Amino acid sequence: MTQRRKVVDVVAAVIVQPDGRFLLARRPDGKPYAGYWEFPGGKVEAGESLLHALARELHEELGIEVKHAYPWLVRHFDYEHASVKLHFFRVVAWTGEPHGKEGQLLAWQTPGSVDVIPLLPANGPILNALELPAILAISNIAEMGEEPFMASFASALEKGLRLIQLREKSLSPLELERVAQRFVALARPYGAKVLINADVRLAEATGADGVHLPSSALMSLEARPQIGLVGASCHSSDELARAVELGLDYVLLGTVLPTRSHPGGPALGWDAFAALIGDYPLPVYALGGMSPTHLETAWSAGAHGIAMLRGAWSGRSGLNPTKATG
Repeated sequence: MTQRRKVVDVVAAVIVQPDGRFLLARRPDGKPYAGYWEFPGGKVEAGESLLHALARELHEELGIEVKHAYPWLVRHFDYEHASVKLHFFRVVAWTGEPHGKEGQLLAWQTPGSVDVIPLLPANGPILNALELPAILAISNIAEMGEEPFMASFASALEKGLRLIQLREKSLSPLELERVAQRFVALARPYGAKVLINADVRLAEATGADGVHLPSSALMSLEARPQIGLVGASCHSSDELARAVELGLDYVLLGTVLPTRSHPGGPALGWDAFAALIGDYPLPVYALGGMSPTHLETAWSAGAHGIAMLRGAWSGRSGLNPTKATG
């Protein structure tokens, strides 16, 4: 019988500048995987909280004091020397200038343009997640009309919107394809990504960046669609688990708060939302009743960001949604 190895809890810090750059450290000589780049952090000591371990490790390794950190992703990984449970935090405020107190090299990196190698293998999915912006907008042509919506879409792109899902069930297939082409043409100069709701064929035909799966499609699929970004809507732990099994890039989880379209419908609330994603490895967007004012609450609950329908097009946000971490 193969003996299961003890799982070691480890905290890892994604230290993020206001412009989105994040810090990687090179493991010094004398440690396993010496010379590999990783997110700073270390083992959680007995009786120690995760946040205390994070603050201690960053003080010991980098000479900084953590002022504000959000829980983020949790991933398990088996190295040759240890089986680890990695608790990633996004550190957005600190005092002091990070420096390698253990002789390790440091490098500020840009999402999507990492130029240091080799990287610890556990960090690949984290680097991918850092490329996802904090706000996912959902189209609302049905309520606004096509031309008013397209004007709002163009304005949002100017302000920094970089991820949108085209979801318009009232349009005919021909109309939907025409609108999808408009979306892609408008988004492309900004580097914004367009996701098509449910329809892989339409995404491929229009040059969109991926698909977003309804929960029914998520549960019926046997394999991940072979196209760019793939996300899904989830409402339960079973659906969240299925998204992990399929290797999706992100999920939407809701409904978190009451919505205008379903004011009396059931809502998770922030406590239940946080409990569902407490040990979750994929980026999660909070869905349902969201506005830009809810973003920090979502981060505090462990979310990657928020997904908005009406709230994305109100024109009231001064937030820069391009930030992947906040």
